[in-house]
Amino acid sequence: MSVSAKEQKAIAIVRKLRETGFVAYFNGGCVRDRMLGIAPKDYDIATDARPEVVQRMFAHTVDVGAKFGVIGVIVDGDRYEVAMFRADAEYTDGRRPSSIRFGTIEEDAIRRDFTIGGMYYDPIEDRLIDLVGGMRDLRAGIVRAIGNPYDRFEEDRLRILRAARFAARFDFTVDPATWAAMKRAAPTITTIAAERIGEELVRLMTEGGAARGMDLLTESGLMPALIPEVLEMVGCAQPDNFHPEGDVYTHTRLGVSMLPAGCSETVAFGILLHDIAKPRTRAVAGDKVTFYGHTDQGAVIAAEIMARLKRSRFVQERVAYLVRDHLRLCMAPRMRPATLKRMLAEDGFDELMQVTLMDTMASSSYMGFWNFCEERRRSMTTAEIRPPRLVGGDDLIGMGFKPGPRFKAILKDVEDQQLDGALTTREAALDYVRSHYGAASPQSAA
Repeated sequence: MSVSAKEQKAIAIVRKLRETGFVAYFNGGCVRDRMLGIAPKDYDIATDARPEVVQRMFAHTVDVGAKFGVIGVIVDGDRYEVAMFRADAEYTDGRRPSSIRFGTIEEDAIRRDFTIGGMYYDPIEDRLIDLVGGMRDLRAGIVRAIGNPYDRFEEDRLRILRAARFAARFDFTVDPATWAAMKRAAPTITTIAAERIGEELVRLMTEGGAARGMDLLTESGLMPALIPEVLEMVGCAQPDNFHPEGDVYTHTRLGVSMLPAGCSETVAFGILLHDIAKPRTRAVAGDKVTFYGHTDQGAVIAAEIMARLKRSRFVQERVAYLVRDHLRLCMAPRMRPATLKRMLAEDGFDELMQVTLMDTMASSSYMGFWNFCEERRRSMTTAEIRPPRLVGGDDLIGMGFKPGPRFKAILKDVEDQQLDGALTTREAALDYVRSHYGAASPQSAA
């Protein structure tokens, strides 16, 4: 594997620690990824140097957890976590140890979560140090807790979610004992801070294998604890002519299976939640099944879920938009030009196209309306879709109109005419206002 600039800087940190007489290795996820032939995103370093020594050795450091033996070393803007070998005392809050003591590499290895992330790598001598059977499980494709899995999950309950994420991302199986411990511990996941849960779920949904992750969440008991609304979709029947694939859950899972690694969290949760309100809006009249209002209700539910997971206001609003509007593209071929152009110009439209494509491919697969939108946005320039306004508010004020509901309606009408191609010049637009709205009176202008 070629050595990236980021890895070269990590090697330089290891080399400096070694030259000063300390032990230092790569550890954790970067070792796992390196063994899998995946370029690591981050590099963590384990050492026997105490935190205060690390701080003295390097010019730019940040205290990210010195009392837990962790110092951030900054090299050319990149941060590397350098942690001392340690042994943990009892975990009392299901998140972090009550105290630590600095220990040996053997003690450091057995306190970690999963075997595939519990290995060390010596980049100077190109040597793997595996004290927990991590390479064996990596070759076999197994996620296995180190030591007693019940203890590992009791120490940090977020590990339950991490096990599901690793199994999904790498398409690994979960060791039976680890799986049994996950299922038993799943209801306790809600004791973890919502922010941590939200971050872990985002990674599960965006790193690859999201459909497998969805299955693992459901089968382990994590889904009912975290997003119980998803389980309402199970067994919610749909009309065969539109959804030959099956119930709402099956349809949603098919859509989620199309998520590429590296997708945005808004697209990931947009497709996961796009039909979230169907079970609550399902109605049967004779032989007809309907889900009237499921898009609007779904937008509300989706926003509530994202807020519960402590995602940003932008994420909440964007996911709600994707859920609310995921059927709007079906009407695109019948839209007037102005309405179509307004839709194409929306900030989230690219993501709406992605969600709609997955939704469509997971059902009847009729692509006509999607192809129509794709052709239009590719063939039209930005100036055609979002041209500068021919008439503005100052123009209307100069004509005697006062800001208010009618004022806004006039501006929208003129813009619609422009987007439709009926008005192309400022003079024509002003004449249009005069001919259609006349001189402003105190009553009509308000």
